[in-house]
Amino acid sequence: MAITLNNGFKMPIIGLGVWRMEGKDIRDLIINSIKIGYRHFDCAADYGNEAEVGEALSEAFRSGLVKREDLFVTTKLWNTDHGHVLEACKDSLKKLQLDYLDLYLVHFPVAIRHTGIGETGSPLDEDGVLDIDTTISLETTWHAMEDLVSKGLVRSIGISNYDIFLTRDCLAYSKVKPAVNQIETHPYFQRDCLVKFCQKHGICVTAHTPLGGAAANAEWFGTVSCLDDPILKGLAEKYKKTVAQIVLRWGIQRNTGVIPKTSKFERLQENFQVFDFELAKEDMDLIRTVDRKYRTNQPARFWGIDLYA
Repeated sequence: MAITLNNGFKMPIIGLGVWRMEGKDIRDLIINSIKIGYRHFDCAADYGNEAEVGEALSEAFRSGLVKREDLFVTTKLWNTDHGHVLEACKDSLKKLQLDYLDLYLVHFPVAIRHTGIGETGSPLDEDGVLDIDTTISLETTWHAMEDLVSKGLVRSIGISNYDIFLTRDCLAYSKVKPAVNQIETHPYFQRDCLVKFCQKHGICVTAHTPLGGAAANAEWFGTVSCLDDPILKGLAEKYKKTVAQIVLRWGIQRNTGVIPKTSKFERLQENFQVFDFELAKEDMDLIRTVDRKYRTNQPARFWGIDLYA
């Protein structure tokens, strides 16, 4: 099952996010996920594991497990490289051992002090606050992203963590429209207005943190997960599915891409088994009632500033 992007390319509606995957586990996770049926992989320079993902993909190609054209690979421009888009993209391509990316995203709508290509930290100023670069506009960054398409390095470009205001601006100044806006969205943070705005204007929404972060965000940010919600647990019992499968199916029926992350083989299988049932309209409506407008991904903990304030 795939979503057709505004440029005609098709993006598998479910993918595997590789955030916080450890190097030693990546090979087995990637190979096993391809065997299960995953064809969409969501990476980022900031995750620090593009080289390991590249090794696994290269092995999959060499062994004949899958062809390059059968996969949809996404990676992201880190905040320190807004003034070095071409170099950063080429660095990611080299690490991933690919000739082109299916999708390249602006990871966050903020430029920060450049620290070197491939260096993906978050430099702080003398006050312990994220060292934001005020000399590079998002429009400048976007036009450099557009150049990647004309050079054949990237098939589609998009944005990530953009709100309605920034998305509207990008639509206004872009020659190549953003194909995707990747945002945090899940039953506790539904963001219907942003989702509908993007979809109205031909931008596919992909949900990062589609399960509300679960254990990973609880560990990093101290947040709670929607997977423990009693209403969602009740629906899981009704459909004889896991809560995670209910939540992923809800995202799919909103026509959003979903990219759950897991490091467990059994979860890889479970998360992919969401195409053999459909949530009834009354249950989709019921899930709307659990929205808490609750963001679980909180980078302010590391940045010394809340960019969402």
